Amino acid sequence: MSAEEVHNRIPMLRAERGVSRKDLAAALGVHYQTIGYLERGEYSPSLYLALRIAEYFEVPVEVIFSLKSFPRLGSEAK
Repeated sequence: MSAEEVHNRIPMLRAERGVSRKDLAAALGVHYQTIGYLERGEYSPSLYLALRIAEYFEVPVEVIFSLKSFPRLGSEAK
């Protein structure tokens, strides 16, 4: 893990809610490619952008972003 790597669940949230990259980008006022960069981990959002994304999806920011990778769905302890 790099010192500044930030993991996110943006693709999962978009898929779950049927939101395209372009729609999310328009709602946030960023270029749609920025959403792609975020999703692939090629770009870490500013605190302001991270909070706006959390607000858009109506979840706490830590549901979307983490310094540790998220467990794969179905692999969590029962």
